[in-house]
Amino acid sequence: MPIGHLTRRGLLAAGTALTLALSAPVQAQTPPGVLVVGQIAEPKALDPAAVTAVNDFRILMNVYDGLVRYRDGTLEVEPALATDWEISEDGTEYTFSLREGVTFHDGSAFNAEAVKFNFDRMLDEEHPYYDTGPFPLSFFFSAIETVEALDETTVKFTLNEPYAPFLSNLAYPTGLIVSPAAVEEHGSDFGRNPSGTGAFRFAEWRPNEAVVVEANPDHWDGAPALEAVVFRPITDASTRTAEMLAGGIDLMVEVPPVALSQFEGDSYALHEQAGPHLWFLILNAKEGPFADKLVRQAANYAVNKEAIVNEVLEGTAEVAAGPTPPAFAWAYNEELSPYPYDPEKARALLAEAGAEGAELTFYVTEGGSGMLDPVAMGTAIQADLEAVGFDVTIETYEWNTFLGEVNPGLEGKADMAEMAWMTNDPDTLPFLALRSEAWPDQGGFNSGYYANPEVDSLLEEARRATDQDERARLYKEMQAIVHEDAPWVFVANWKQNAVTNDRVEDFTLQPSFFLLLDEVTKN
Repeated sequence: MPIGHLTRRGLLAAGTALTLALSAPVQAQTPPGVLVVGQIAEPKALDPAAVTAVNDFRILMNVYDGLVRYRDGTLEVEPALATDWEISEDGTEYTFSLREGVTFHDGSAFNAEAVKFNFDRMLDEEHPYYDTGPFPLSFFFSAIETVEALDETTVKFTLNEPYAPFLSNLAYPTGLIVSPAAVEEHGSDFGRNPSGTGAFRFAEWRPNEAVVVEANPDHWDGAPALEAVVFRPITDASTRTAEMLAGGIDLMVEVPPVALSQFEGDSYALHEQAGPHLWFLILNAKEGPFADKLVRQAANYAVNKEAIVNEVLEGTAEVAAGPTPPAFAWAYNEELSPYPYDPEKARALLAEAGAEGAELTFYVTEGGSGMLDPVAMGTAIQADLEAVGFDVTIETYEWNTFLGEVNPGLEGKADMAEMAWMTNDPDTLPFLALRSEAWPDQGGFNSGYYANPEVDSLLEEARRATDQDERARLYKEMQAIVHEDAPWVFVANWKQNAVTNDRVEDFTLQPSFFLLLDEVTKN
């Protein structure tokens, strides 16, 4: 059966699944060879250099390849579009040998010039396609001074100083390689017309309905077993659960804790994987009540995180102690303890700060990448804060709208906002969201405007350190300072989950939180 027909049939089955389930005992059936995935939101774009959400990355990792990738089941780097590489003794030059004979989905050649194009597009303001951005995670590659195509299959990166996370960042979606020819053809619309070298190639995007990708039979690492994948945005978790139970989707990510019991038995497989995740509240440290450290600490004492983890999240997470997830075992400061639930201490700190009755505007999202059960969690947090004397008003937004409000900074708008990050290296989250030079007006994600020169110095030192033990020491010191300064309310580290039906085989969750579907089968 032709791919196009299979895809349309899959979309039809998925789209009518809930209706069928509610009107008759017969389940909808998606077609064999076509995997229908229930995503948590509509993607923002399919340009890996232009997006930040894991929701989008889950699609992109199947359409594109990077020079390197994470080895299956780990966050360790292995070859991908590069077959090997050499690093200079001083740690400032990386020379990659590229895989030969690889083409992009549009038929153009993958080579050293294509690699140079990708990084120049992100980093060089004079590049003719720099205007296809913005590129919010170009921070990942800020150490790059030059990219040189030495010949067709050799590319050299020269860094302005040693940069320990460089290879790991190349494996992250921001480092995925796009087709220069497609960027040149589509310009700022490239994100709707993607072309990579990945196991699946883009077929169509129906806004608020589905993104469809089909198998790339010429993939350098072998053709995928599936014929096509349909990514359906289903923002409401209850609807996503109902679709899964009805048979309209085959794979559901981010299963609501309250729904886990519905997927017990032989018809479903539940998957769980710990990873580097942090769910936290950004506090506006620039203005309003949270400009005072005592008030920020009061909020940390006021929130009953154990109750959120056990009652709202049904034990699918652990209480967070600070800004670094424990999944980074080598860099995690085990001496830190989470702020205990102590409403009396919170009230005393508010009294000391003269902030009793402080009014707070709290941004909450309906759902999004790694956001767990954000409305329920937001409501519980609101109640805890009000119980110690805060006056909290919640404003709720759809995910992409929420990002549009939060990422540019909370100044003049809100006092706090929910946020979740899933990262690839202990450098990533604090460097992009806690440094003073990462304030939104400087291109970073420090939306609460936290600033501590000692933290800045430690983070800069850590990314230059080539010895992992030294990096670990610096990160642990940074965590202790940030814990004390409390620029965020540290809430939970999530154990990601997913559910598949009994027609899906060879699926595993990755610690990176990405979906890798090239080896998945479906009967």
